[in-house]
Amino acid sequence: MKKLIFGLGLLMLLNPLQAADGEAALYKVEGGTKVDSQTMKGFRTWRAAACDRCHGANQEGMVGPSLIASLKVLSKDDFVKTVRDGRLEKGMLSFNTNPMVMENMNQLYAYLKGRSDGAITQARVEEIK
Repeated sequence: MKKLIFGLGLLMLLNPLQAADGEAALYKVEGGTKVDSQTMKGFRTWRAAACDRCHGANQEGMVGPSLIASLKVLSKDDFVKTVRDGRLEKGMLSFNTNPMVMENMNQLYAYLKGRSDGAITQARVEEIK
């Protein structure tokens, strides 16, 4: 019985997809590298916007901060505000005129949150078939 309870607890910790309040999951990941179609749009948006130039190819930071660390504490609203409006005083550009980023903001957040949560184990992902 203890093994069952431990296993269920571990499963809950390792699977942050399940929303506690019954909401739809933010992302779906299989094997750490395969993601649902919406999260894949987030990855494609990340690549197209060239966010890696400042945040690093693995989102661990370069000139800009580590997004893996930042998304552990940054709310979704703060993430959206930062991406949309930028932080010019810190060198973060505004993406409010970039249609791809603005149209895929939720998907971009899901991809980066999955990376931050540890559910997505590498930067490059592929879509679940």
